[in-house]
Amino acid sequence: MARDTNRRDRRDRDETPEFQDRLVAINRVSKTVKGGKRFGFAALVVVGDQKGRVGFGKGKAKEVPEAIRKATEQAKRQMVRVPLKEGRTLHHNMNGRHGAGKVVMRTAPAGTGIIAGGPMRAVFEMLGVSDVVAKSIGSQNPYNMIRATMDGLGKQSSPRQVAGRRGKKVADILPARDNAPAAEAEAVAEEA
Repeated sequence: MARDTNRRDRRDRDETPEFQDRLVAINRVSKTVKGGKRFGFAALVVVGDQKGRVGFGKGKAKEVPEAIRKATEQAKRQMVRVPLKEGRTLHHNMNGRHGAGKVVMRTAPAGTGIIAGGPMRAVFEMLGVSDVVAKSIGSQNPYNMIRATMDGLGKQSSPRQVAGRRGKKVADILPARDNAPAAEAEAVAEEA
C-alpha cells in the first residue's frame, strides 16, 4: 500500500503543472465499415511554460479527451527552448517554412502585443512572447502553420550564442549606441 502511494506522489511531481496547453484544432475523421461509420478524432495541441519553452503535438483517438491527452503528452516530449529578447520579443526577424506553409516573424517594440493569426498566436502565447508581428503566407492548414512557426523559432539565436560561435565578446557583436559606452552595451547583452 505504501509503495502505491509513493509511486502516485512521484507521478504527481513528474507531471509539471507549470506548463500551459492550448488546443489549436480538433478534426473529426470517419472510417466507413460494414455496419456504418466509425468516428475518430485528431487533436493539435501547443504546450509551453511562457518562459521560453514551447512544443506541439498531435494525438488521435476514438474520443476527444483521449486525443487531447495524447497530443499534450507528445507536445511535452517535443519541447524546445527559444531565446527571447528581454523576455518579451524575438531577437531578430526570421522566416519559417514547412511544406506550403510559410511564416514571417518580426521583432516588435514594447506594447505592440501579439499580432498573429490563429495557430501562430497560440505558439507565441505559450512561448511567453508578448510583442511580435507575424504573418502566415501560403498554407492555412494549422499543422503546417505551426510546423513553419517552429521552424522559424528554431533559427532564433541570441547575441550570446552568436558571440560564442564567432569566438568574440557579446559587446563586439551588438551595435554600439552613440550615447552609450561599451560597458553599458555589455550589460544590455548580459540581460539577453
